[in-house]
Amino acid sequence: MIRCHASSVEIDGRGVLLRGPSGAGKSDLALRLIDGGARLIADDYTEIHVRGDVAFLSSPPAIFGKIEVRGLGLMQLDAISDIPLALVFDLVPYASIDRVPEPDIVMFAEAGVPRRLIDPFMASAPAIVRLALRQDPLLTGYE
Repeated sequence: MIRCHASSVEIDGRGVLLRGPSGAGKSDLALRLIDGGARLIADDYTEIHVRGDVAFLSSPPAIFGKIEVRGLGLMQLDAISDIPLALVFDLVPYASIDRVPEPDIVMFAEAGVPRRLIDPFMASAPAIVRLALRQDPLLTGYE
C-alpha cells in the first residue's frame, strides 16, 4: 500500500488522483468535480493499492467520506472505494504548465498511470479533468 498526499475522486468508474502539498487546492478541485457529478474517494490522503499492473484508490478508514471545506470545516459526503486509477494530476501554478506537454507516466509499483499538470484554481480546471479523461491518448486502455 502506498499512502499519497492527494485527494481523489471517481468519474465514470475511473479514479483521478489530485496530488499537491497542503493548501495547493486538492480539496477545492475535488469539491468542484463532486459538484459536477464525481464521487469522493478520499480527501487529503489517498491509499493506493497495486494489483498486477493496475493501481486502485481508497481512503484511509479514519477519513472515509470526509472532505475539508474551507469556511465550513470537515463535511461528510457519500464516498466510494477501490476504484482503478486512470489519471494523475499534479497541482501546480498556471505559469509552470506547458501549453503542449509531452506525454508523461508516473509509476506506482508496476502500474503506470498518465500524469498531467493542472492549476486547480482555474475556472476551467474541472472541465480540463473531464476532457482529459475522455480524450487523453494515454488513456486508451482505460475505457
